[in-house]
Amino acid sequence: MSTSLHHRAIEHLGSRIVAGQLPAGHIMLAEHLEGELSVSRSVVREAVRVLQSLGLVETTKRVGIRVLPFSRWNPFDPQVIRWRLAGEGRGAQLRSLAELRTAVEPVAAELAATNAPESIRREIVEVSHAMRDAGKAGDVPRFLELDIRFHSLLLTGSGNEMFANMVGQVAETLTGRTEHGLMPDHPSSTALQWHVDVAEAIAAGQPAAARDASERIMRETISAMQPEWEHQPRLFVPVRRH
Repeated sequence: MSTSLHHRAIEHLGSRIVAGQLPAGHIMLAEHLEGELSVSRSVVREAVRVLQSLGLVETTKRVGIRVLPFSRWNPFDPQVIRWRLAGEGRGAQLRSLAELRTAVEPVAAELAATNAPESIRREIVEVSHAMRDAGKAGDVPRFLELDIRFHSLLLTGSGNEMFANMVGQVAETLTGRTEHGLMPDHPSSTALQWHVDVAEAIAAGQPAAARDASERIMRETISAMQPEWEHQPRLFVPVRRH
């Protein structure tokens, strides 16, 4: 099976579902998708399996492939995040991610200052200084690469495996903000220094200082991004009955 055809089918259907072009309840037939996408039945089948794993569709015998409502999607999956960031729901997605990161990253920084192995302590300091240099130079691709690495080290350095599994979500957030022109070419010197402060507090084993500096980063992030979601309604997922 061609990986590119498989990827194209997933991207085509997933992005249209998330954008609302294929609304909840819409029924698709595998044979129609074969013609629409110019792919084989096996490619359609594998693409649908991926979309099922994301909670975007379900298959029903003698009915077809049904698009599921937002409440069934997996909001933590990086692909879903990327598709939402590319559409009209970008503001709401950015708000949800910023609030999630605000709840998690300061705690992760605090834990990393207590638990991180020496290799992570050294690397996060090196990365924070390289970030500062790239930010001052306006090297956007290099800064993005380092920014993702910094936050990945912070989350994994916490020693909490659930925090560590947020790396993909944070990477998609930072990538999406950059790709959609929502990151400055030259980040503020204050924000750059706060990243250094977090790293050096982690390296020095200072939990309170690491948490405080991380909280400052997230407060600044929310302040800068708030215009993007100011008029976006919040999304309330119904509580399922068991």
